[in-house]
Formats: sequence, C-alpha cells, structure tokens
Amino acid sequence: MDRRLQADLLRRAARDQRVRESTPRTSISPIKALRFLWVDDRNAAWLDRVVRRRGWPGISLVGTEAAHAAWLLAQHADRRRQAQRRLLGALLKAVERGDADPKDLAYLEDRVRVNAGRPQRYGTQYGMTAAGFGPQPIEEPDGVDDRRAELGLPSMAEYDAELRRHLDN
Repeated sequence: MDRRLQADLLRRAARDQRVRESTPRTSISPIKALRFLWVDDRNAAWLDRVVRRRGWPGISLVGTEAAHAAWLLAQHADRRRQAQRRLLGALLKAVERGDADPKDLAYLEDRVRVNAGRPQRYGTQYGMTAAGFGPQPIEEPDGVDDRRAELGLPSMAEYDAELRRHLDN
C-alpha cells in the first residue's frame, strides 16, 4: 500500500469536492469558475503524471476510497481531454485486472464520449438538451438498462429520479 499516494489522492479529491460544495448550483461567479478550473487542471495534470509513471492507482496500491478518488479527478479533467482519454485507458486496464470499480469506468467512459461529441453508453452524463435537463444522447438506448445492470448501476429511471431529487435539494 502506498500511503503517501493514498493521502495525496484523498486530499485532492476532498479539495475538489469542497470547491464544488461551496458553490451554489444556481449561480457560479467568474471567480468560482476560475477556482474550479484551477483545481481541476492541477489535479488532472498531477494524476496524468502519476498514471504515466506508475499506472492507474488501483485498489491494491491505494485502497478502495483513494482509487475512487483517482476516478473523481479523472472525471473532472474535462479541459485536458487527451489526458482524460489516457486516464480512461489506464482505468480500463485496472478494471480488467480487477483492481478498480467498473462503475467508475462507466462514468468516465461516458464522460469521455460526451466530451468527444459521441453518444454515451451508460447514461451517466446529464446536461441541457433540446427537451430540457436530461441525459446526453445514449448509444443504443434500448439496451442501456441492461448495460447498467451488468455493472451494478440502477436503472435509468431510478438514476434519473435520484439526480432530480438531488438537484431539488
């Protein structure tokens, strides 16, 4: 177990969440937006360096919580799309070895696809659409609940209800 890397991942993820939780959902000031970008960019660059040197920081190296923290940093690396794609590849290898959570892979794969203008596979990414707030386009939408179930994710209906409940609070 790499305790130093574990601590770094947990600290960076906590900061990521503090920045997001301190911002009202209804309005983001330019200063807050710059703070998001600064935190996300620094975390993305740092994680990309870690992964290039050591591979994905999986459960066996940093524990379950810190491995999930690595996913969170990758998930928010939207402005560094090339790095985000590399991180997705590294996470995929870790999942194949049983060293990372397949649910994390689903979310990151969808994020990378949506960022590239492609339909997502698992329906994890939401935003504004022509019909209002909802899932971004989904590849083969008739099979999405089956794909989600394979990974232990709730159905789209359950996920949608949970997201909307969270937004209303």
